[in-house]
Amino acid sequence: MNELEKRVENLEYHLRLLLKMSNPKKFPFDYLVVTKGLSEEEVNQLMNLCRKLELQHEEQKAQGLLYYTDLLTLFAGQLNEKLDINETIDAMLQQGLFPQLMSDFKRLRAHL
Repeated sequence: MNELEKRVENLEYHLRLLLKMSNPKKFPFDYLVVTKGLSEEEVNQLMNLCRKLELQHEEQKAQGLLYYTDLLTLFAGQLNEKLDINETIDAMLQQGLFPQLMSDFKRLRAHL
């Protein structure tokens, strides 16, 4: 094993230790990102998706729609395969990310 591989392995080990020390209840989405091994690019893709869906959600609410199954379907279909939809919705909601959108998604998931 070369020196760079040893350093990366050591960093990964230290990251696992730090993760165990962190409080997943305070930052549940960030914790989920680390435990599922998402890259920064993958997280950015998810955030961009949520911003897009949030705009559509606001438009649909303004039109008086009460059910957002189409948006939930888009979210589920484009969600990174490393993530579970229910776990992701709960973690984002608990961390205060896209609260209105995630709250409506959670309500919809309960009825499906």
